[in-house]
Amino acid sequence: MTILKRFSKYLTAIEYPVEKTSWNIAGVLKGKNTFHKFDVRDTIEREGMPSQTGRLDTKADKLVIETDREWLVLDTDEINKIIKQKKKKILYLNDISNLLEWTIKLAKEPV
Repeated sequence: MTILKRFSKYLTAIEYPVEKTSWNIAGVLKGKNTFHKFDVRDTIEREGMPSQTGRLDTKADKLVIETDREWLVLDTDEINKIIKQKKKKILYLNDISNLLEWTIKLAKEPV
């Protein structure tokens, strides 16, 4: 099953882009009421940590990172501000987690 299909289980009011863009799926997180565009791509491993690449000019509202136990939903505006402030191209979640105000952790459903 693809990462997009796995993450879609946590959404309602799902929409997909009609043309190529920087977000993969849009919808409302179950139990919430705000519609968002999500950047959901396979996580890569970098230095033993789950990682994700991205762009500053993304049209996605949220970046989704999949770990073994949970989904991390991060705000792209917050991440972009931190990138500009720190003037770094690589951010580690452990280093910035205390700087992020908007983060949702979704426990993975048992398989």
